[in-house]
Amino acid sequence: MRHLEFDGRYREAILAGKKRATVRLGRKPNLKPGDTVLIHSGGYAIGRAVIERVESKKVRELSDEDAFLDGFQSRDELIRALREHYKRVEDDSTAHVIVFRLVDKFQRPITSSDYAYEGNLPAEIAEKALKHLELPEEDRELLELFMRTGSLRKAAYRLGGLNKRYLIREALRRAYEELKKRGLMEPKL
Repeated sequence: MRHLEFDGRYREAILAGKKRATVRLGRKPNLKPGDTVLIHSGGYAIGRAVIERVESKKVRELSDEDAFLDGFQSRDELIRALREHYKRVEDDSTAHVIVFRLVDKFQRPITSSDYAYEGNLPAEIAEKALKHLELPEEDRELLELFMRTGSLRKAAYRLGGLNKRYLIREALRRAYEELKKRGLMEPKL
């Protein structure tokens, strides 16, 4: 599933249906009408949406209608917001208007990093994997360290720094996939 990420200040507008589009500058997004996307805001997955339209145009061609769909009162307000998010916003910059329809609001937001496990918490995965799976020694050690420290961040620091989080995440992903294969866990989303 593809993802659309938003600043946390847009969360309520998205959930209320006031923000039904996003204007992105630069490279054309790899999205087309009918695609289902996961909506993230402020570090949380908050729902699923279906892409209705993707239109490319120059910034000078953006309209009040584009601004309204994006949750703003006017084109000028939209341009001011774009300048907060992008270093350079020129009249001839390419803009992509992505219109979406929210089709599912999550009852409880899921941290974006946890979505990799389809709504299952990393601690639940580690606990079940350690109890029910014959894990490779390295994965077992990583998951035990994660459980002892209580967080990915603390475990990564013990391994040498935050850049080591990927080791724990990969062990969690492998464990989760194996737990799913054996019918011991299933997606919550």
